[in-house]
Amino acid sequence: MSQTRKNNSSEGGTKPQTSFVNKFLRDSTAQSREGKNDLQTTDSQPGDWIQKTATSDTAKPLSSEMELRSGMEENEQFLQKLGKKAVDKCLDLNNCGLTTADVKEMGEALEMIPELEELNLSWNGKVGGNLPLILQKFQKGSKIQILELVDCALTSEDGAFLGQVLPMLQSLEVLDLSMNRDIGGSLNSIAQGLKSTSDLKVLKLHSCGLSQMSVKILDAAFRYLSELRKLDLSCNKDLGGGFEDSLAQVVMLKNLEVLDLHQCSLTEDDVMSLTQVIPLLSNLQELDLSANKKMGSSSENLLSRLRFLPALKSLVINNCALESETFTALAEASVHLSALEVFNLSWNKCVGGNLKLLLDTLKLSTSLQVLRLSSCSLVTEDVALLASVIQTGHLAKLQKLDLSYNDSVCDAGWTMFCQKVQFLKGLIELDISLRPSNFRDCGQWFRHLLCAVTKLPQITEIGMKRWILQASQEEELEWFDQDKKRSIHFDHGGFQ
Repeated sequence: MSQTRKNNSSEGGTKPQTSFVNKFLRDSTAQSREGKNDLQTTDSQPGDWIQKTATSDTAKPLSSEMELRSGMEENEQFLQKLGKKAVDKCLDLNNCGLTTADVKEMGEALEMIPELEELNLSWNGKVGGNLPLILQKFQKGSKIQILELVDCALTSEDGAFLGQVLPMLQSLEVLDLSMNRDIGGSLNSIAQGLKSTSDLKVLKLHSCGLSQMSVKILDAAFRYLSELRKLDLSCNKDLGGGFEDSLAQVVMLKNLEVLDLHQCSLTEDDVMSLTQVIPLLSNLQELDLSANKKMGSSSENLLSRLRFLPALKSLVINNCALESETFTALAEASVHLSALEVFNLSWNKCVGGNLKLLLDTLKLSTSLQVLRLSSCSLVTEDVALLASVIQTGHLAKLQKLDLSYNDSVCDAGWTMFCQKVQFLKGLIELDISLRPSNFRDCGQWFRHLLCAVTKLPQITEIGMKRWILQASQEEELEWFDQDKKRSIHFDHGGFQ
């Protein structure tokens, strides 16, 4: 899972939007309160909240209805400007270009929505340095379940304040602080606050500037997070070396279903530590260890023990510099992963010439939907083997097949493959593109590919970049595009 940074608009001093934020939040809340006959109180000073409401209603003049109607019109303008929709329990202002003035008003306004369950302020850079102004009114008993602050330029001070607020958010189920690189320094405070969020199911700290010490800090909080389903620590390159002897409490995450550690610079000692922990996470469904190149020579035991994860549906281990022994261990373990739906081995050169080691896995993986073997140095024999597996009716549920950047496969290999690909009736995407530095003439296999496509009812995308089409082949493709009712995109850019 990589996330892209959105552009934040610059601060505008006196934009009308500033007042719209406050009115939008305040008036939409007033509407929701008018429709309720019974006020449900919470642990958070219910008397004070009811008293404020009563005082406001008593002092309301007769003209308030007109003011409310005017406020509603302004709300509509505000929503149109942001291109967003909101309901009482969900406020999504991600990538709205909020100004500093907006952020300052928002804290007071949010206090007037006690029923709020979801708040998304992601990709608003002005939130950074101002988070206390937004969250300062959250009280114990808050109903917030989802809090998303992705790429908000949060500071270390913001992180420390969030740690103080978390004990108030005891209904919190999703916390996403990804792409805030400066909060690593305040992880102690955040982890301390997490100990009070026992209902938390999703914790995302992708690219948050975490360090080796961060693993130990988080591990201390894991014993309190028994409901956690998803943990994302990816793209924290300084984590490498921090997993050694720091995962004692991870085994407490009995319900963990998704673990993402891609691009964390895992060391051999980290892998050894993970070998003791990961196989114990019996409910794990998705595991991403990709882009950790030091795993190549040290992960034999870890990969071998993946056989103890019967629920595993997605295994992403691309670009890990796997060696012959580690790939063999993985191949032997993968036979036992009958639930596997996504298998990504791309950029592991050792697969080339050794795809036969996965033969039993490919035959038994009746649930496999995505198979990625890009840049695996596949040879003609590998592609012929794959074609044979396809012909015998295996891989029947495959939807996405990536064989790109395997330039060593000769035309005979692609011919055999294109003759058999017609049996993948569920195939949606196929990629056989060449490397950016390589250009080759399309062989006779191209006609077989066009013929096969007519028998694939779901196909929509075929990647074949840098394959050079002859004039006659271009005509065939043009005829195909005009004659067929279905929309199929042949991406063959770069042949001119």
